[in-house]
Amino acid sequence: MNSLTSEKHFDIAVVGAGPAGVTAAARAIELGASTAVISSGEYGGMAANDGPVPVRTLAHTARLIRDSKQLSRYGVVVSEPQLDYPTVLARVGEVVETVSNSSYLQDLISTEAIQVFDNAGTASFRDANTITTKAGLRVTADKFIIATGGISKKLPIPGFELTSTHSDAWTLSEIPESIVVIGGGATGLQVASIFNAFGSTIRLFEAGPRILAAEDGDTAAAVADAFRRKGIQVRENFGSIASFEKTAAGIRMNFIDENNRQDSVDASLVVVAAGWGADTEGLALPAACVELTARGFIAVDEHLQTSMPNIYAAGDVTGRIMLASEAIRDGFVAANNAVQGPKTYVGHHLAAAGSFTDPEYASIGLTEEKARAIHQIDCVTVNFSENIRAVIDGQTTGFCKLVIESSTHEILGCHVVGEHAIEIIQIASTAFAAGLRKVDELARISVSFPTYAQILIHAAVRASALYNLDIGWRAGADN
Repeated sequence: MNSLTSEKHFDIAVVGAGPAGVTAAARAIELGASTAVISSGEYGGMAANDGPVPVRTLAHTARLIRDSKQLSRYGVVVSEPQLDYPTVLARVGEVVETVSNSSYLQDLISTEAIQVFDNAGTASFRDANTITTKAGLRVTADKFIIATGGISKKLPIPGFELTSTHSDAWTLSEIPESIVVIGGGATGLQVASIFNAFGSTIRLFEAGPRILAAEDGDTAAAVADAFRRKGIQVRENFGSIASFEKTAAGIRMNFIDENNRQDSVDASLVVVAAGWGADTEGLALPAACVELTARGFIAVDEHLQTSMPNIYAAGDVTGRIMLASEAIRDGFVAANNAVQGPKTYVGHHLAAAGSFTDPEYASIGLTEEKARAIHQIDCVTVNFSENIRAVIDGQTTGFCKLVIESSTHEILGCHVVGEHAIEIIQIASTAFAAGLRKVDELARISVSFPTYAQILIHAAVRASALYNLDIGWRAGADN
């Protein structure tokens, strides 16, 4: 967007143009700092070009295919739907462009209040006040904010270069006949869910004892069961990978199974989603005296200040909470502190998380396992089959589960699997942020009928009955 020639000096230079970088730059401008954004690739970063925006668009396509299969159940007679993948990709491109163009930095760019240098190539520190990029840009600044995001981890396995990342999967020109997905976290599950709906044969391999290791055990079990019913082969605790090799039809993964026997599986494509690390390669952080954690992320304090006082870091590159929503929060805090001095704390708070799989899953707070280790707890669950809106829509898979501290009746965690799970968890997040943490307080919230949101209130009503709490007119609502 701007010329990459000659040296330029700014109050604040933001390296990275994803959610954290964009927010940091916009906030720095609001505070009156001359600001630059340097992006190695396209403006918008991972969230717009390779994260929630394109993934949710593809997931919406998958959801439309799913919903079309029950049209006849509701008296709508149509021919069998066919997927035109080039058109799907064109729609993804339209959405990404619209989102990028509607960014709140655009008005600032048009008024030249900020300078954006995109496609500048990898940025490298020369010292704590200077960076250069592969494309020839040289920027000096009083303060830097590093917001370069995350990157898929590489595995030290022979033939690993033959595999693909989730980024490669989103940019395929045609649907693979079969895909082996390695990694049972959020990214791997999204790849598996979307391409299963698109018609690929999916085999999902997880080295650990269960998929979704960070989620509640009931959530992991429900999603695994739903995937299997959709024809996805879910193999947990499968053993270890020995090598990858090219075949005439695609890729072969050789592995040692859980019984220490050699085995292999062939697929058109192998997608590895086995972890997410900091994207710091090429930054030359030692030249700026910026230290890393033992896990390879940029070390920051409660102000998001690095080991070099004039350099801050925000978003996935810190390894704190790797969600786009948290990156936005980080960007704001980092900019505040970079411009005004380290006064604003990033704070400790509950972050809502979820994934655009089918079924969706979402959570906030402690899992049952973690809560039980430190509290005396009760768990209350309401199934989607009890929710009238879910029955109307024919989407009765899933549940809403509350993890509750027995003596205080405080909700320690909420876990949802099923239709609109991510939207439902936003209500729990809002209630928690407002201080409504007890089950009887949540039970008194009024929501429209019939809605998916009712399942959360229904769970709170049921929990209140467990403790004989007075919730007014809703006291008999669960009878």
